[in-house]
Amino acid sequence: MKTIIVPVDFSDLSLRGLDFAIILAKKHDASIQLVNVLEETRIEYKSDTEKEKRKAGEKFEEVLNQYAGRAEGIEISHIVKQGKVQNEVVEQAESFDDAVIVTSTHGGSGFEELFIGSNAYKIVSSTSRPVFTLRGDMVPHRLKKIVLPIDSTSETREKVPFTAQLASRFGAEVHLVTVTSAQVEDIVKKLDLYANQVQNYLKNMKVKCVKDSLYGDNLTDITIDYARSVGADLISIMSEQEKSISNLLLGNYAHQMINKSTIPVLVISNRHIGIITESFKTEGIYYEQ
Repeated sequence: MKTIIVPVDFSDLSLRGLDFAIILAKKHDASIQLVNVLEETRIEYKSDTEKEKRKAGEKFEEVLNQYAGRAEGIEISHIVKQGKVQNEVVEQAESFDDAVIVTSTHGGSGFEELFIGSNAYKIVSSTSRPVFTLRGDMVPHRLKKIVLPIDSTSETREKVPFTAQLASRFGAEVHLVTVTSAQVEDIVKKLDLYANQVQNYLKNMKVKCVKDSLYGDNLTDITIDYARSVGADLISIMSEQEKSISNLLLGNYAHQMINKSTIPVLVISNRHIGIITESFKTEGIYYEQ
């Protein structure tokens, strides 16, 4: 994690993403880039574009002054782009070799309209970069507890290396929980196998781990309820996760999680290429420290 992309519309709620990005940047010695996107549908003339860019530039300076104390020692740049928000944010993140996205899912000035519901998920589903989403005012001052749900899909472990390194940086405790909507013997055995592999990985990373099991019709709800019960600061999931009948009706796991969770959510794409670690025996991504 060397660059943190934060889409902003300058509303107070959208700047919660910057608040969280600063926390991450301090632990990773990363830089932050703020991105403001001018919607093409709202700009009719070239002169309007230049005017809006100047306004955005002035607002960026106000933000930098406002955050000068909190962001001391962190390199913060900004850029104004034009187009569809999700496309421009993803393009900007993927122009860097090692970038993540931090975005508030609510805001004013049309920001909420663009980022909640299916539009929020467009960013997550369109990028191979990890995405941190924050809903409402909740911004943890640090990461003390991270909930890491594991399901029966082979891809579920691809989020482990990044999450483990994040936990290591913050000295956080990882709550490793197996989640399933079907208590079938073969599935339970597979979950136990996966959980043991992940637990050993975390142990080797010297990350404290608490292991638990969850069962229920809606995987999103049981995960969020558990995270609340342990006072978690972050939930780490994949962009696609196991589906139950309930999840299929309401939308997939990641989509529901972004919409429902008031606890920050880290969403990692399952479209990575590479090898997690030999012990997992599955394709994934290996994140260097």
